[in-house]
Amino acid sequence: MKYDNLYKVRPIKNLKDMLNSSTELYGDKAAFLSKPKGKEDTGYVPISYKQYKSDVEAFGTALIDLGLKDCKIALIGENRYEWSISYLAVVNGTGIIVPLDKELPPNEIENLISRSKAEAIIYSGKIEDKIKGLFQQSTSIRYFINMDKNQDQNNILSFDELLKRGHELVSGGNRKFIDAEIDENVMNMLLFTSGTTDTAKAVMLSHRNICENLMNMCSMLYIDENDVFLSVLPIHHTYECTCGFLCQIYRGCTIAYCDGLRHIVKNLKESKCTIMLGVPLIFEAMYRQIMNQAIKAKGKFAIKFALGLSNFLRKFNIDIRRKLFGQIHEALGGHIRMFISGAAAMDPQVAKGFRDLGINMVQGYGLTECSPIVALNRDCCYKDDAAGLPLPNLEVEIHEPDSDGIGEIKCKGPSIMLGYYEDQEATNEVIRDGWFYTGDSGYIDKDGFLHITGRKKNVIVTGNGKNVFPEEIETLLNRSPYIKESLVFGRGETDGDTIVCAKIVPEHEKIDEDIKNNIAPGTTVREIISNEIKKVNRQLAIYKHVKDFSLQDEEFAKTTTRKIKRHEELNKA
Repeated sequence: MKYDNLYKVRPIKNLKDMLNSSTELYGDKAAFLSKPKGKEDTGYVPISYKQYKSDVEAFGTALIDLGLKDCKIALIGENRYEWSISYLAVVNGTGIIVPLDKELPPNEIENLISRSKAEAIIYSGKIEDKIKGLFQQSTSIRYFINMDKNQDQNNILSFDELLKRGHELVSGGNRKFIDAEIDENVMNMLLFTSGTTDTAKAVMLSHRNICENLMNMCSMLYIDENDVFLSVLPIHHTYECTCGFLCQIYRGCTIAYCDGLRHIVKNLKESKCTIMLGVPLIFEAMYRQIMNQAIKAKGKFAIKFALGLSNFLRKFNIDIRRKLFGQIHEALGGHIRMFISGAAAMDPQVAKGFRDLGINMVQGYGLTECSPIVALNRDCCYKDDAAGLPLPNLEVEIHEPDSDGIGEIKCKGPSIMLGYYEDQEATNEVIRDGWFYTGDSGYIDKDGFLHITGRKKNVIVTGNGKNVFPEEIETLLNRSPYIKESLVFGRGETDGDTIVCAKIVPEHEKIDEDIKNNIAPGTTVREIISNEIKKVNRQLAIYKHVKDFSLQDEEFAKTTTRKIKRHEELNKA
């Protein structure tokens, strides 16, 4: 069942081939739902596959006309149509794309530009203040291309004017971009991993890396031209770029751009979204909000009874979930059929909870260095506590497993990166004998599912040599309605032992409400959190018990993909 009946996917050799064949198949269908510049409060406007391909070819032609053939071009901005044009206009015949995080401070942007040796930068007008320093510096940048300028101004080019110029060149017979040959095996994408400018590694990916990942993951999950995806996560990140942009173009879907995290529900309704890609923090917050509202409206007993009845009937192939929980489906736009989670471990209870409501939910695991997907739960074969099944055509093994079968995850296959840019030493550390060593710990169960136990570098080793994985304990702590988020770490004691500790951000609104109604397990925030930790400890082996904790009101610092910056937070501990 695991790899039986893999979904049929068409072969693609590079992303240019992918766009050409998708346009032939889906030509007049909407590739994107976008909101016109400056009119974000209006409705979505469809942009067809034919229009997108035409714009990509025009913009690529204009970039080559500027003398940027085979150059590195940085790209920075929010998820939007111009970003998607730029990406394929660079990689499909112009040069090498360098996507950057729009949330980075100016000094880090400047540092990464310098490290990449980019000769042009395409950027959103919203982040112009962050790159102003580059205007006067003697950097490698020759062209600044602003997505929001109406016309060229000094050394800043207008995206729209450049696009218009490209269309004129193509109409006049210029085929330098259209006829450009693609070498699938060389670097065309240079991607910086999260971290400071000194620690961020520059991952080199090729067309073959990305296309292999696309074909293999799409063979495991059913996605077709009837699906509408809401693009929520930052698109510079490989997870969103491959799985929330390129995958959709490959499969003939429609991509709707989200107006921001606060507008997800509104955009789900506007776009009639069927699938959304996200991270655990987004889905866990959505699930918690949905269930709290449902319980307030119908009562805890009624919701519990409805879930029990629905699950009982499903044993006899009678599915009434969408009808029984119709209000919840309508609140999410009325068309959602699947949520896909990645970037961190999902709480299995949340995945099961959404499925009980009639929304399929699967999670996967990957790294930028792997283009990015390594393992994925299938829609027809899944385990909510597992990262998923290794992709077809990708070997995944556990290096030097301990007595519990846990060791470092390593993988080998055509979607593994070419290496780290200008850093052979770092490349040699992680790629040995053709295997990429992920730095993550995990095990493979008897059914072939990969389970992640945590980052190798985060493991807490107790005085008696026991390994404690913080992520396991954090998942249990975060299930408490009184805990917003948690961070578990080890602290060395004077007797040579290491104890497990936690930093906790309380869910104050819930705590205040339950104290007021006299139903909280305590009378103070600290007492309530202490009792919740005791509940968790009862589920764990003694050596994993949380022995000490601290409280803080502000949320933990996070990356743009909503991962907690552990190192930064623990330096405050």
